[in-house]
Amino acid sequence: MPVDSDDVPRGGAPVVTVSAAFGAGGAVVGPAVADRLGVPFLDRAIPAAVAAQIGCSLEEALRHDDRDPGRLEHLLAGVARLPLATLGGWDAPPSGTAGRDGRLLCDHEFVEETERVIGGFARTGGVVLGRAAAVVLADHPAALHVRLDGDRRDRLRHARLLWDSGFGEDGEGRRDEPPTPRALDDNDRARTAYVRRFYRADPASPSLYHMVLDGTVLSMFACVELVARAAGDRAAAAGRRHSRLEQA
Repeated sequence: MPVDSDDVPRGGAPVVTVSAAFGAGGAVVGPAVADRLGVPFLDRAIPAAVAAQIGCSLEEALRHDDRDPGRLEHLLAGVARLPLATLGGWDAPPSGTAGRDGRLLCDHEFVEETERVIGGFARTGGVVLGRAAAVVLADHPAALHVRLDGDRRDRLRHARLLWDSGFGEDGEGRRDEPPTPRALDDNDRARTAYVRRFYRADPASPSLYHMVLDGTVLSMFACVELVARAAGDRAAAAGRRHSRLEQA
């Protein structure tokens, strides 16, 4: 989604996208960064806005959302239906979900609406978790793109520590069972499949981000401090460039 200089948030509000591997702490770091910067944290609000625009239930929107734990079976089944050569295209079959007009919706329609929601929030500032936001806002002049990752074994250990502390990977509270190696692998596969299918990109590629942090080695406080400082600097620089363009 191209974003031009007119979309620099008013007042220099920072825009941050956070891509996080399972267990790297995205659901904890993301909200803390937003709180530190004084901007909204955009996670559950995104599928809610998509549902309202498309005219489907929130549950249906969540089934197409890359952050929802229940999306794995649906997403991987959708990928399996398509030839390898079309994974980055828009020729997916109907999803089985009907909109307000009764028409069956295709998976890509949920993705396109998600892009519009993210683009709208990016005009006022916010922290977006997941949903390939670094790709969607790649041309945004003020956005800071961050990746949280780490060694697989360290991420599983970190996810279990978060679970013991009462945090769930989705930010909605922990589940009945602690994270398992299978849960980690399944979530990694699903998040990678979402980005590869719709954007032909690898979410783990450092080329998509301004910062790549090991969320299993650095403390949450260190990650928040680094991201908040960099986001403020980038937003201020974008604001200065925008002012010069307006005066030219």
